Amino acid sequence: MKKFIVLKHITFVIFMAFFISACNNETKSADVNEPNSKTHPAQIPSQSQQPKNPNAIKVDARGGTLGDQISQQQIAAERQKRLKHLNTGGLQWTTFDKIANEKGNKGNKKYMVDVYTEWCGWCKVMDKKTFTDPDIQAYLRENFHIVKFDAEQKEAVKFKDKEYNYVKGGRKGINKLAVELLGNRMSYPTLVYLDENLNKITASPGYKKPDQLMAELKAIVKK
Repeated sequence: MKKFIVLKHITFVIFMAFFISACNNETKSADVNEPNSKTHPAQIPSQSQQPKNPNAIKVDARGGTLGDQISQQQIAAERQKRLKHLNTGGLQWTTFDKIANEKGNKGNKKYMVDVYTEWCGWCKVMDKKTFTDPDIQAYLRENFHIVKFDAEQKEAVKFKDKEYNYVKGGRKGINKLAVELLGNRMSYPTLVYLDENLNKITASPGYKKPDQLMAELKAIVKK
């Protein structure tokens, strides 16, 4: 009987020892897994130490991406260049955006669109030697609305209730309106003639001397 009591006591002691050991192991495991709310700031990884996201987009202080800001700067610079062309040869040229905001066709005239690029040498020659001719200027003022259009402008342009955007490709990219007006025959300078309702009559590529242009203008007026 005494042996049974001793054996029972030993069994109880072993059980309690095992139970206490198990509790201690769980406590240590919890200490390892639970974050320490009193972690010193020096132990928290700084932004420079944290892994970098390779797909992160740089943003400037104003909230826009740097790529967007550069694009807007380019558009603003190109707009200033285009404004200079509106007084070429002493003529008052207009733009498609201005036409889009006008009510009706003043004078019910046809349109002559000078499609050019900044790098086009013959475009500049035509500006200096053809559009400065007094007879050409007088005939244009009387019979046409004259439009300057940079075929490579990055800013979207409105034409007949539709917006045309710039696309990359070729030498410097192209505005889709230029592709439509020139029938995908990208040659500069090209004069595009439109009727009173902005419908295309024809496109005439190449440099023209004053007498050549005058003959062409008179033929268009008769149509």
